[in-house]
Amino acid sequence: MMANENTTGPVAAVEATDTEAKAPAAKKQKPNQRPKTAAEPARAAAKASAAKSQVTKPRTYSEQEKTGKLKLIEKATTEGKSTLKDAIKSAGISEQTYYNWKRTATPAVQRNEKPVPASDELADLVQLEKENQKLRKLLADKLRSENTELRKRLGLD
Repeated sequence: MMANENTTGPVAAVEATDTEAKAPAAKKQKPNQRPKTAAEPARAAAKASAAKSQVTKPRTYSEQEKTGKLKLIEKATTEGKSTLKDAIKSAGISEQTYYNWKRTATPAVQRNEKPVPASDELADLVQLEKENQKLRKLLADKLRSENTELRKRLGLD
């Protein structure tokens, strides 16, 4: 027996649920968005300024400019006009730059941690070096004489 289209039995109910399941769900409508033309120039300008800041090279100073700025900072701090930080800012450099310049500007002799001996200490040092030299000569003479004596006893000479 064939099912009739007009029958409302269990088979018809199954067919009705199948057709409901196969129907596609309605797509959600997106709200209308504003055109991006107004935002584009601002973004392009921001990207250009960011790229420019990455490309720019740091300022290099000549040795005369460096020493001039160091003297200016030192003068301002010794006269009590400003603190070290304020003097560095007024010179237009960073603290790290100041300390790097200061380290490279001071000669190696001044950076030495040991104090330079006074004139009395220097005289004592010279005297000790002379005595040390004399003792080395005496030791060398003694070792030579012992060496020759041992060679005679062994019959090597």
